[in-house]
Amino acid sequence: MRTEFQQQLQTLHVELMKMGGLCEEAISLAAKLILGDSEISPKDIHEVEMATDRKEREIEALCMQILLQQQPVAGDFRAVSSALKMISDMERIGDQTDNIGELAPYLTKCRAQDQVQIGEMARATVQMVTDSVEAFVKSDLPMARRVMQADDEVDRLFYDVKEDLIEQICQRKVDPRASLDLLMAAKYFERIGDHAVNIAEWVEYFLTGSHKNQPIPSGA
Repeated sequence: MRTEFQQQLQTLHVELMKMGGLCEEAISLAAKLILGDSEISPKDIHEVEMATDRKEREIEALCMQILLQQQPVAGDFRAVSSALKMISDMERIGDQTDNIGELAPYLTKCRAQDQVQIGEMARATVQMVTDSVEAFVKSDLPMARRVMQADDEVDRLFYDVKEDLIEQICQRKVDPRASLDLLMAAKYFERIGDHAVNIAEWVEYFLTGSHKNQPIPSGA
């Protein structure tokens, strides 16, 4: 039974990495679209988002199978329950990238500098998502905590974009509608960073049994 559980857990790790890869792809596509890549379309992002949704359902079914068949306790239970929480955040990341894709066609009037800052946010959030999932698979608590710290840089970039756009709008240097759309896109990237932090916090719960925002179930 223990060998079967370990095999199922290994499958879970592989599937989580696949879902994380889909999130990374969606974020990268959204950034390229905003930066003017004519070969990318909102439909491309939507297709990846749909694949993310399907992967969430597959992993959820696998987790339920493990819980019903193996009835894990303590650390094993935390591993499966944490995975269920993580895929919920990854699904939300897919939704956020889909929203960015819908905004991208309206951002052509924004300054290149602002678009570059968005690109920096995208690169930072891709790394956060990659590291948070890898921290779970490798049981790497320091890596998970570095993801939490990395969110400060994404928040700083969002603040810079917001303040710059406010100043430009006040000085009537840019199209207000396009600027507001860009601010919304930046906010979506900032939220992606928050979801990556959530994933890292569930890794911490899995490894330590403690989660700052969740009461810990009895016996877990």
